[in-house]
Amino acid sequence: MAKAIRKKAPSRLRYEQAHPTVSCRVPREVYDRLQAVKEADGKSFADVLKIGLGILEVEAKEKAEVRKQGHAEGYRKGYAEAEHLYKVIYPCNACRKMLTVTSREEKEAIKKYMQEHGWGHSACHEKRR
Repeated sequence: MAKAIRKKAPSRLRYEQAHPTVSCRVPREVYDRLQAVKEADGKSFADVLKIGLGILEVEAKEKAEVRKQGHAEGYRKGYAEAEHLYKVIYPCNACRKMLTVTSREEKEAIKKYMQEHGWGHSACHEKRR
């Protein structure tokens, strides 16, 4: 009885055309080195081939650059949002240029001023009335 030959699905045929098989014979020493690289880095033979062609490093560098740019952009955006929410500034009473509250002394003076002048939650002040 002869074995029936199964037809390949069209998607399988397209995949095989887009991803042709490459095979070659190499000396045992080269094969062992390929296996060692494959196992040490968790890469496939295809990845090792791409490394040899310089393709994988280019992709890795491009991805790293995109990641670096995304991180920098996110940092700038987050910093700007935090600065908008939390930065305390006031005008100099002599030149009117803006000053940023940064020192512990300034923060303590502002805290004291606000306590002396009755600053607090509006809801807390409404309860007192």
